[in-house]
Amino acid sequence: MARLHVATWQEAYRGIMSGEMLDDPAFVSTRERFWTIGLTDERFAHDRIAVVEHCGDLIGIAQSAAPTETDATWSQQLNVLYVLASAHGTGAGKALLDAVICRDTAAGLWVADPNPRAQAFYRKHGFVPDGSSKEEYGTREIRMVRRAPGERGRNATLT
Repeated sequence: MARLHVATWQEAYRGIMSGEMLDDPAFVSTRERFWTIGLTDERFAHDRIAVVEHCGDLIGIAQSAAPTETDATWSQQLNVLYVLASAHGTGAGKALLDAVICRDTAAGLWVADPNPRAQAFYRKHGFVPDGSSKEEYGTREIRMVRRAPGERGRNATLT
């Protein structure tokens, strides 16, 4: 999972994030610690984690949890969803999203900006920018949210 996580970051964020970070030899071990804690620590027992394989090879990973932001008006936060570029368009991303985020639940996520492919994927699945942005890992991110079906209100605005 850690190697896939790093490989997908290198594919998706080359030119957006610093090469120094993406090519850091310690990057895989950092992600190994992330996934080991996420899979074994009781604090994260309610998180949802999913993987997708093709012909025995891992091609995608996803993870969601309860939101940690004080202004969240949704009950699920997508923290990780990465699919190898060679598997884009196969349905792996949708399968992962559906595995970790309930379709009938309001949800939020942060996505790199610019990252038009990822943003288009999330729009296709009902997420819209809510106007919030931040910087993480030296990269601008925008927040996208999806209301629950039938929900009206202030937690998402079209931009």
